[in-house]
Amino acid sequence: MTNLKMPRSQRLAWLEGIRIFAAVLLLLYHSQLLFTGYAYTPQPTGLADNLRQLVTPVEGAIDPGLLLRLLGIPAWFGFQFVDVFVLISGFSLVLSLKGQPLEVGKFLKRRVLRILWPFWTVAWLSYPILWAIGVATQSYIPSLWHTFAGATFPLLFDYGGELLLATSGPWWFVPLILSFTLLFPFLWHLLQRWGAANLLLMSTLLTVAYRAIAIYKFGGHPTYVILDTPTDWHPFLIFLSKLSTFVLGMVVAQLYMQGKGPLFWRSHRALLLGVPVYVLGFVCQFYTAGWVLVDLLLPIGLTLCCMVLFRAIAQPQPMQRVLLWLGAHSYTYFLIHNFVVDRTIRLVVQDDLSLYYWLLPLMVFGTLLLAVLADYASPLLQRLVIGVLRDLDYVLTPTKVLHRRSWSPCVGDTVIYQSKVGWTVLKVEKLLDEREFFLCQISDGQRSLWVNENDLEPAVKWSSLGEVNRNSAFF
Repeated sequence: MTNLKMPRSQRLAWLEGIRIFAAVLLLLYHSQLLFTGYAYTPQPTGLADNLRQLVTPVEGAIDPGLLLRLLGIPAWFGFQFVDVFVLISGFSLVLSLKGQPLEVGKFLKRRVLRILWPFWTVAWLSYPILWAIGVATQSYIPSLWHTFAGATFPLLFDYGGELLLATSGPWWFVPLILSFTLLFPFLWHLLQRWGAANLLLMSTLLTVAYRAIAIYKFGGHPTYVILDTPTDWHPFLIFLSKLSTFVLGMVVAQLYMQGKGPLFWRSHRALLLGVPVYVLGFVCQFYTAGWVLVDLLLPIGLTLCCMVLFRAIAQPQPMQRVLLWLGAHSYTYFLIHNFVVDRTIRLVVQDDLSLYYWLLPLMVFGTLLLAVLADYASPLLQRLVIGVLRDLDYVLTPTKVLHRRSWSPCVGDTVIYQSKVGWTVLKVEKLLDEREFFLCQISDGQRSLWVNENDLEPAVKWSSLGEVNRNSAFF
């Protein structure tokens, strides 16, 4: 079977389409959970029982009708795209190297700031707005401690982002993706040393073993399950629970750079693998034993199916530009979406079902608008913060006391420049930059230069020294 070749820009366009699609599905997931009071989350009670819960009206709640319940089923599983984000992150970090050797310091500085600057922008701009809304409506406001934790992240870094949850529940994902970024140089070294197959095998064995221990020994459960267990979801918040998915993204990116791998598969081949793997993962989420493998299977199947869909959408050139533009705002969209959902449903929608459906598109597009504004504000905020820090550094740095020169250049003086005589001062300008100094225009009869006074010496002094040296040599 031949590989499907297509322009690099189109492949990136459909990948950006998956990014924004994943962010929107997470918004729909959180909005449906909040509006229904967490009416449904996957439970380890088997496939049949979970399907029955999905189509059965919630007792005491307004019944939207069978059709709307069926249409709302995909939103209940929007959490699955968290692992798609993890896979795409591994893929994107490899592509960011652009085939060049990894320089760890520069890489970490660049990639960590790509995570933190949008986060800081959203946090710093959001807290005053959240405070104003809370005061005006007598609603929830994050405490000063949690505000400090969010505004200074990662100063109070912890693996699960516990201090961030009081601001926005989905922010638990930010420490996870930051952990993978910090781990990437080590994994990249192992990928080059061990090879793709060995690294993928070892990371899969490690992930499966850890997830089994997390379930059966630690007493944990996946992040999307609401269940009373000894350690709740905490064992599944660290990178070990999703390590193989991240490594798979790295391996796929390496194959992609070599012009081969699943990204070049034809649609029917991708679906032939993607659909069965997704169905198997979908069933696994309803069984305790299945929790060991579910997050390994779902992102593979889901990404392959989405690849087929968005590759088709990205065929027209205008759609490529649209998807690239939307994907560029997907991370900020993710950071903002829970603010919009939470305040809209709690303060406006409340229990009004029809109003919820009317405002759902507004929440989707309103979040996009806020994400675009935040992304435009981010570079301005960066320049402002960096400028303030530089000014503060300048003010607080003691100025070195320099001894004033006993000689100052004057127009007409014969001077020595770079140990060469024959230069004459044509013009002298006094400048101020931290201290006073002179800028001199000199000429040797053939050309003229502007130089700093510290680069010049009086020719007379040089001549005198030369005479002494000659006399010393004679004696």
